[in-house]
Amino acid sequence: MLPLWEMFLYLLLSLGFHFYSFYEVYKVSREYEEELEREFELEKDTLFWGLKKDPTDFEWSFWMEWGKERIIWLLLGHLMVSQMSRLFMEKYKPWCLMAYGMVACWFLLGINGLAVILLHIAISFSVAQFQRAVLTWLCSLLLLSTLRIPAVEEAKRGWYDTENEYYLLLFTLTVRCLYYTSFSLEYCWHGSTQKRYHSFFWMLAYLFYYPVFHNGPILTFNEFTKQMKRQESCSLKINLCILLLGIVRIFFWWWLAELMIHLMYIHAIYSSSSHLEVVSYWSLGGLALAQVLFFYVKYLVLFGIPALIIQMDGLKPPALPRCVSTMHSFTGMWRSFDVGLHHFLIRYIYIPMGGSHGSVFGMLFSTAITFSFVSYWHGGHNYLWFWAALNWLGVIAENGVKRLLSVSLVQDLIDHFFSPRICRRLHAALAAVSTSMLILSNLVFLGGNQVGKIYWNRIFLEGWPWATLSVLGFLYCYSHVGIEWDHAHHVD
Repeated sequence: MLPLWEMFLYLLLSLGFHFYSFYEVYKVSREYEEELEREFELEKDTLFWGLKKDPTDFEWSFWMEWGKERIIWLLLGHLMVSQMSRLFMEKYKPWCLMAYGMVACWFLLGINGLAVILLHIAISFSVAQFQRAVLTWLCSLLLLSTLRIPAVEEAKRGWYDTENEYYLLLFTLTVRCLYYTSFSLEYCWHGSTQKRYHSFFWMLAYLFYYPVFHNGPILTFNEFTKQMKRQESCSLKINLCILLLGIVRIFFWWWLAELMIHLMYIHAIYSSSSHLEVVSYWSLGGLALAQVLFFYVKYLVLFGIPALIIQMDGLKPPALPRCVSTMHSFTGMWRSFDVGLHHFLIRYIYIPMGGSHGSVFGMLFSTAITFSFVSYWHGGHNYLWFWAALNWLGVIAENGVKRLLSVSLVQDLIDHFFSPRICRRLHAALAAVSTSMLILSNLVFLGGNQVGKIYWNRIFLEGWPWATLSVLGFLYCYSHVGIEWDHAHHVD
């Protein structure tokens, strides 16, 4: 739609903004290196020319430590059991994988951890027998709330020698909550007509499928059983090529994530408000880009490894996250980042509550309920409610504009007064505003309310008009790239 030279210019400017702002963050990281090392104990290693590493991203450090020590070996064990059962006992493969998942759970979380997971599963299955979706949701929310009771937390901590073991149980139970909720809701809807695949043993096979056991991604029960019934079988040569290519890609993503936290002390600077308040605008923008891009690359690794194992099992995993630099709307972010979670929310909350096909009030209500659950599931902290509210407002605003533009009178006026190229540029301008709020909400999610407040004050209040308009100008270029990506991949 736009001239090729114009699109090339937007792409070139987008890449230039990325690399120059990252260079500014690199300089700031070197400038404050000694202060950050005293405060956050930067790690020394020889991986990247002796550069120190920022270890303050808890999630990355946590999963890398568990992965290297045990989980990667348990995933390899799952792969071996899966391939052996496919060759010699295809009919019993789900039960072999279920048994392996239970043994792996016992090995990592101990008998107490396995028992509490089985207790949650049994309670959810028992409530599902009433075949009332409301009761299932009340049960799931109640079980989720028990994870935040101080006395229960202390009891679980007493089972383990280290805090990391307790957190592994906590994260596992949080993810398992979505899985037993999915099974129980499907049982409420289809259990009476599809009894064979809605038994307690199928629930165990689903809940203890090990590649997604601790951290996802999310596979709904209907997708899991549908694919288990008709697994795609590939030749040994094709499977080996898929495995080797997947390992190379995951290793590259891991290397890129490690390179980022060696060159740029993103998370340490975010943990220090005094530094964040004095860095230059270029550094401030670079830190925001680096933060969200590191989160993206991190989940390419954390979801990429189980996705590869799922694929080797003959199933189709949820799509991996889309690059956040091509995101230009709240709706697109939710649809394309955590695809499995998005499917769960749409199928079990948004559509049953009315969705977009009802009244405007129904759409507002169903969207609010969806984001409320996401916030509570993630922990229910104050900053998470603020993040959820920003996302709700963003999605509502985008849907409101979309509905307005779909009115025939408005569409006729646009077609009469604006050419397609002008419409495309206006689309990118609106998307730039939406993207600025999207990035702000993500910074709140990743860094907390204080980080969001600093960015709001510095960019939109103290920085008005030049810093604000400059940021929107940069995001205008990014939006053109993202919109073109959508067109190329036929994304609505």
